[in-house]
Amino acid sequence: MIRIGTVNIDVSHPLAFSDYLLKGNQARYVAVYNDGFRGDDEVERFIKNRGLEKRCSTIEELADYVDIGFIQGCNWDKHLEHARPFLDRGKPVFIDKPIVGNIRDCVKLEKLVSSGKVILGSSSMRYAEEVVTYVEKPVEERGETLSIFASIGSDEFNYAIHAVEAICGVHGLGAVSTRFVGRAESDGKIGETYFIKFADGVTAVYTVCHGTWQPSDMTIVTTKSTYSFRIDTSKIYGALLDRICASIESNSRQVATIQELTESIRIMLAGRISRESGGVEVRIDDIPEDDPGYDGTKFEREYAATAAKIYLA
Repeated sequence: MIRIGTVNIDVSHPLAFSDYLLKGNQARYVAVYNDGFRGDDEVERFIKNRGLEKRCSTIEELADYVDIGFIQGCNWDKHLEHARPFLDRGKPVFIDKPIVGNIRDCVKLEKLVSSGKVILGSSSMRYAEEVVTYVEKPVEERGETLSIFASIGSDEFNYAIHAVEAICGVHGLGAVSTRFVGRAESDGKIGETYFIKFADGVTAVYTVCHGTWQPSDMTIVTTKSTYSFRIDTSKIYGALLDRICASIESNSRQVATIQELTESIRIMLAGRISRESGGVEVRIDDIPEDDPGYDGTKFEREYAATAAKIYLA
């Protein structure tokens, strides 16, 4: 049984993940450290309802107590700081989406993994049954991929990363550039569209709606057909967790590489720069080191201000 320690329970994933794991015998949440916005009432209820063994007073204590760390705070600017105690002890860590929010942290992640650290992540959408089924279908049957479209809501980065990771789950590495295409607004709701070029000539488009939930839809055009589907999000957490557990049990990576994860972040960073520069094409290799990226502290503040006490339900 894999023993999981979570750093923060800001988002709904600890609830959903622990529910899934309690149905099997692969892994359990056994301890928590919290310095996020959730109050003691929610932390204690999570511990009681999910049968956790311990609330730790430091991340170091948590890292000593478990087999793997799950970083599940909503401020992605703190993710690396929260992961380090596990990595320093030679333990793997899963960092929830978005894994980081700027180019400097992308580079730090890549260096950590190149030095032998085990970092897993990030969006469960990569492992959606619909995405995996398409990828595993023989090319002779489905045809070569020409273009990919994905749409999603409900915010600029925290949720939008799902769409980009799904696109990258279909294509794999090789993104060259991103360009902001345009924006539409009605009744206070905003839709933004971005265009991605890959080195092999494949193109992709993702549309993100701000301020409103949207289902996760994809369309893939190939040399032989067109595949359109709505992702069944009720299955994606299990698909991700099964792969994480398999990675730990077999000591072999069953999830995306760190290069694949950081390329998704680079795609979105280039898109943001393009939007702020009037829609020019921005190469992902040209993102400046001092680019501010997406502000995790601001997002945490906004998220906390409207968050319901989901752990008391």
